[in-house]
Amino acid sequence: MTYDVCVIGAGPSGIAAAMRSIDLGKKVLLIDKGKVGGAGVFNGALASKTLWEISENYKTAKSNKFGYYVFDSEVDYGSIIGEMHKAENEKHSQIKEQIQYMEREGSLRFINGLAKLITKKRVQVRNYAGNIEEYEVENVIMAVGSRPRKLDHLPIDEKTVVTSDGITSFEQFPKSIVILGAGVIGCEFATIFSNFGQTKVHIIDKADRILPFEDDDIASMVSRNLEENGVLVHKNSSLKSMKIVDGNVEYVLEYNDGRIEVLTVEKALISIGRVPNVENLGLQEVGMKLDSRGFAVDTDTKTSIPNIYAVGDFTADIALVNVAEMEGRYAAEQIAGIDDSKMIYDNISTIMFLNPEVAGVGKNEKTCRAEGIAYKVAVMDYRFVNRAIAKRRVQGFFKLIVTDDAEMKIIGMRAVGDQASSTIESVAMLIALDRGVKDLADLIFPHPAITEGLQECARMLWGKSIVKPRVFNQHLKCYRYCADGRIIDVFSNSEIGQHSNQSKEGIAEK
Repeated sequence: MTYDVCVIGAGPSGIAAAMRSIDLGKKVLLIDKGKVGGAGVFNGALASKTLWEISENYKTAKSNKFGYYVFDSEVDYGSIIGEMHKAENEKHSQIKEQIQYMEREGSLRFINGLAKLITKKRVQVRNYAGNIEEYEVENVIMAVGSRPRKLDHLPIDEKTVVTSDGITSFEQFPKSIVILGAGVIGCEFATIFSNFGQTKVHIIDKADRILPFEDDDIASMVSRNLEENGVLVHKNSSLKSMKIVDGNVEYVLEYNDGRIEVLTVEKALISIGRVPNVENLGLQEVGMKLDSRGFAVDTDTKTSIPNIYAVGDFTADIALVNVAEMEGRYAAEQIAGIDDSKMIYDNISTIMFLNPEVAGVGKNEKTCRAEGIAYKVAVMDYRFVNRAIAKRRVQGFFKLIVTDDAEMKIIGMRAVGDQASSTIESVAMLIALDRGVKDLADLIFPHPAITEGLQECARMLWGKSIVKPRVFNQHLKCYRYCADGRIIDVFSNSEIGQHSNQSKEGIAEK
């Protein structure tokens, strides 16, 4: 039998590709070497976000600022990891149930084994009983996923020095841990461990601030909160060496000013990115082009081989579950000859599970300035949002970025604070529709809701906000960034700053 579509990998992009192919009447062969769900479920997005949610709940329970006190609470690492595994298994079971249903109806065949391309239309599968079979396929979607990046000179044993895959190996909360990497994943785990209050957390950051891709005002708030939560950020430092000594981790740092520091902690977490799973897939044999990092060279999922598509973490695009699923569906539609839609990356919604939560869609100020885009921006502090006041969680702000013209089309948005992720969907839709901020200002939002702060930003840009910037000018901002780098207050028309390579990207906290 010849299959219309062979999907290699059953993570988020692979499952999305397989299900969309079935929608389009294709016979699908789905192959995965591990557990279906991939890193989207196991040791990845779902796992870490479950840990974050539990840590946030624990932090709230331990807080004394809500008018109640919790005494004698205990936290057990094994129990928390057990709860994380329950979440993983719950989602894994859902995916398995759907695959089994599709197998019974005859639209899909699933094989748990190792796949290898023999030719561009023949796939070999070695199952875990050692049996080898080959299958004829018309098209292949490579959804092979990724794994944590490792460096040869680091003693990663997934017990003492671990990647995100080894977090579950700890028997209890470590007394101390150093995290190499101050990007999203490193900062998320720093947030999780510091929330539980059982671990002294260190972060190694070669730059002068964490989250280098985000605006300064966002990175500053997250960094300040981490430090207030007891996290030590080694800024402007590089790791010279790391070794396991008597069961602990000894690491040596060199700072930009030449200082050398030797520190010892109980555990280390290496969080320096991910690499695609490209080994032993037959890619070289069939002539597929890869870039220097091992990612597929593709154009909208189409690789250098006409009938083979690359999706998810196998591409060098944004490594997010929602992007992976979009690419999987898109590749399936390309195979089916559906070409009436294009992938749009401009309105990708993101969430960073930090303290506080950070959500965004579209471009931030840093990107706009790097691309020479003139814009207007409104910033509103959470302290004016009734829902935030009621929740007693008023730390945070909204930032809405629009074009510097009469239409004020939405370029991007960032929200930092409690329930920030609930605020981005409407903006993502308006960016996709190429609509202006007036549509957002005219919507009727529920009350009280965190989203009302976003609406006030839209109204501020139109000069009709309920909360007035001239009254609360320290916490409400509305300014214009000009092509020559000047920053102009929208209402007073006075210059309030000048951007240079050394100046800050955002001024929400000034």
